Amino acid sequence: MQNNHINYIEFQAKDLSSIKQFYGAAFGWSFTDYGQDYVAFSGCGLDGGFYKGDQEIKNGALVILYHENLTLAKANVIQAGGQLSKDIFSFPGGKRFQFFDPSGNELAVWSDQ
Repeated sequence: MQNNHINYIEFQAKDLSSIKQFYGAAFGWSFTDYGQDYVAFSGCGLDGGFYKGDQEIKNGALVILYHENLTLAKANVIQAGGQLSKDIFSFPGGKRFQFFDPSGNELAVWSDQ
């Protein structure tokens, strides 16, 4: 993995079972369940996941960059004019934070450190 490269992409889905059925049938993607509210996908060129949510979908996808030093990446985002939407939090496999760029696009940065 390289710092500051797009590493993962996330989408919201209202029904994880139907979303797995659709992408599996339409494109042959493979899935790994992580509890009842998250499913990862692979076999499509760039790994990603679907999280269960009922909110209105605005952005459509959450692009996730990798950085080995999450604290430094967060400081760089803030110094460059980004605004945090979610501060650093843990998840199975690492930690991440989410931010809005100056145009309002939401992205995330994660680390396995």
